[in-house]
Amino acid sequence: MGYGVGDYPLWYYLIQPVIAGVVGYITNVLALEMTFRPIEFFGPELFRIKDQPWGLFGWQGIIPTKAEKMASVCFDLMTTKLLNLKEIFDRLDPKKFGEVMEDALLLMLDTVVNEVAMEYMPSMWSSLPKEVKDEVIVVMNIESETFLVGFMEEIKAHIDDILDIKQMTVAACVENKVLVNKIFQECGEKEFIFIRRSGFYFGFLFGLLQMGVFFIYDASWVLPFFGFLVGWATNWVALKVIFRPLNPQKIGPFTIHGIFLKRQKEVSETFARVNCVEILHTKAIWETILNGPLSSNFYAMLRAHSIVFTEKLVGGMKPLAVTAMGSQQFSEMKEEIAKKIAENLPIIMPHSYQYTTEALDMENTIRERMQKLSYPEFEGVLHPAFEEDEILLIFVGGVLGLIAGAI
Repeated sequence: MGYGVGDYPLWYYLIQPVIAGVVGYITNVLALEMTFRPIEFFGPELFRIKDQPWGLFGWQGIIPTKAEKMASVCFDLMTTKLLNLKEIFDRLDPKKFGEVMEDALLLMLDTVVNEVAMEYMPSMWSSLPKEVKDEVIVVMNIESETFLVGFMEEIKAHIDDILDIKQMTVAACVENKVLVNKIFQECGEKEFIFIRRSGFYFGFLFGLLQMGVFFIYDASWVLPFFGFLVGWATNWVALKVIFRPLNPQKIGPFTIHGIFLKRQKEVSETFARVNCVEILHTKAIWETILNGPLSSNFYAMLRAHSIVFTEKLVGGMKPLAVTAMGSQQFSEMKEEIAKKIAENLPIIMPHSYQYTTEALDMENTIRERMQKLSYPEFEGVLHPAFEEDEILLIFVGGVLGLIAGAI
């Protein structure tokens, strides 16, 4: 016995909501996978528009494709709402910094002075009385703290001139696109679980509508059309439910609020942790200062302080040294000591990492300030980075649904 205009058996209608639910689930899962993977473009790149995930034959995850743009947008919003670089570096205590670096610095200075002295005046240096050498060491001990404290004070005062933290962040994300994926995947872990599961629930509901239409109208385009509708609508509804309503709204006994926004405290902790562990950590900051686009400013500052320090260090032995080698060579020796100090100081910087991390306290700063943001401000830190590509994600879901419906 058949039913409807097509005289189909009853099971043919009843199975349609289930199939629609399965299609909704699969399209949402595939759409999410295509959001994050593959990391690099997969397929022959015969034709491709810049910064678009699709090519004539191939695909790259939406987020890896937009890694540079997303990192830039996210960082701009983060620095306007959460971080002030000058304020963060003002937390460094130059005196404390000097204390944690003292042993490594003195060892480095002792090595540098010995190397340069043996190069420029080997006979005189070897024959110098122990008391004279000890005097150099005493001066070294006294002046090294002054040197580091003065240098760190200038770093704090001119941190924006030696550290381009936006360039550091964006470069890290572009070089390692997995980092961008990790930020979004860990911050939105529960929302992505919701998107996958909601695909079945919403798909099932749309499947009931599809069943009713198919009962009275069984044209060949109905199933592909509803396949597209299920794929499109399940993604659209899921994304809207995540971020809307923006502020809690009371409807009878229920409070309706975007599920991502309700997790502001938890998401803030994850966002701060991932960023500070993977990107904004002390080692990366110092490497950017030493090797980044503004490193020449850093080395100019370091050289200036090194020359002043060297002048004080060797000032006591100047009469003997000038007599032995002449004023010109003595000046060259001072320049060599200053040069070697500037070259070797970055090598011992790792001794300061633990103190610097504790002093800057960036993770707690980002977490606490992010938790205090209003809901619109909180959404603005993460959502705008990929908001413009939501339509592409929704369209991908629709196309996948269309294919499933046609099959």
